Amino acid sequence: MKTHARRLEYASMALMLLGIVMLCQPWFLLVHQYSVATIILGLIGFNIFARFPSPPSADADAAPPSAGGH
Repeated sequence: MKTHARRLEYASMALMLLGIVMLCQPWFLLVHQYSVATIILGLIGFNIFARFPSPPSADADAAPPSAGGH
């Protein structure tokens, strides 16, 4: 789950943006009616998945440079 948290966080942001687009379009009433629910679901997902710590990067696995010299 933690390995997919960043992807799910980005998906939640995309869901919020989709909800905003759904809210602003005037053509389909059904899409407009579910726009606020879509924004709220994206917000809840973002709040959940943003709390997971980031996985360590590949640079963190490398040995630190020596402090001493040339």
